[in-house]
Amino acid sequence: MPVKILSVDDELDLELLLTQFFRKKIRKGEYEFHFAHNGLEALTILLQEKDFDIILSDINMPEMDGLTLLTKINEMQNPAMKCIMVSAYGDMGNIRQAMNNGAFDFATKPIDLDDLSLTIEKAIEHITYIKAMQKEHQQLETIKGDLAVASEIQQAILPRCFPPFPENAGQLEIAASMRAASDVGGDFYDFFRIDDHRIGFVIADVSGKGVPAAIFMAVSRTLIRATGIKGVNPSECITYCNRLLAEESVNSMFVTIFYGIYDLTTGEVSYINAGHNPPFVVLAKGNVEQLPYSKNIILGFTADYQFVEEHFQLGHGDTLLLYTDGVTEATNVRKEEFGDQRLKELLKSTSKVGCQEMIDKVKAGVKTFAGEAEQSDDITLLALRRL
Repeated sequence: MPVKILSVDDELDLELLLTQFFRKKIRKGEYEFHFAHNGLEALTILLQEKDFDIILSDINMPEMDGLTLLTKINEMQNPAMKCIMVSAYGDMGNIRQAMNNGAFDFATKPIDLDDLSLTIEKAIEHITYIKAMQKEHQQLETIKGDLAVASEIQQAILPRCFPPFPENAGQLEIAASMRAASDVGGDFYDFFRIDDHRIGFVIADVSGKGVPAAIFMAVSRTLIRATGIKGVNPSECITYCNRLLAEESVNSMFVTIFYGIYDLTTGEVSYINAGHNPPFVVLAKGNVEQLPYSKNIILGFTADYQFVEEHFQLGHGDTLLLYTDGVTEATNVRKEEFGDQRLKELLKSTSKVGCQEMIDKVKAGVKTFAGEAEQSDDITLLALRRL
């Protein structure tokens, strides 16, 4: 695209002078000159065509002078439009005022066309830079908008209706929360009915950050739900999901997962812990116990792995709390981690509260501990209580 230049001057011979001097650039399509003979005429042209790059304007003109025109151009708020002001040699008062009012540069009459050519080239360099920055800003705004939509979609695919199983209100209570550290996160939780006496539940943490982690999160969550809802045991479910994730993994991404099946009639939990943080069990009598550390590898690391299933019994009034490492690895301004022990001590005061209140207490405890430190990782919790 040619550089569009609007020359504003009441001296008609300047039009011929400019077109003659810049004839090669005009023929090559590098420059495109337009002409106006006073500020009012120039303003009319600028309002009709807003894509001019350079305004070459005399200061002393009838009807509307160059300084007034410069003020009107500033009101258009187009930083990529540069004004070069022209005035008689020695008219430093008006030139100084023009520069103070935002003119890019100036030239004096009689115009040195070689010097003017260098000034125009310098203006073009600035215009090119500004337009590149504007384009980059527009791209960033687009990405920001896309991330906002992605965040809404990500939150929408997670269960948000509590209590989730009103028909079992006297047997089971579940609550969950996910707070991403940035626009989109890599953590997720889920729960779903398998049959009339079994509930599947899962919490997971995908490696990495941002959009790649969010996409891998959505794939992992969908895969586990679609497989688990068929009623297969945790070992078969996770072994199958791992094989698919490992075969399709890009950039060596992986996910840590705790997937369990809760039996409403017996209180038994059969589960797979695939490299995830070991959950805590808050007993009805007030004690807090931690399940054994994982004996299985992470999902997505290798396709040929058989996951080993484990079991434990949830007593009446006991609550199982699952969490991601955004909880225990939250740091304060002194770079100290919240840690398993602080979480365990905090949970000792929650044996009599409901699942949502337990989650709220944990989040509040982490926030108080972190203080002014920025959240560096997603914070996700899921609580399941046998009533």
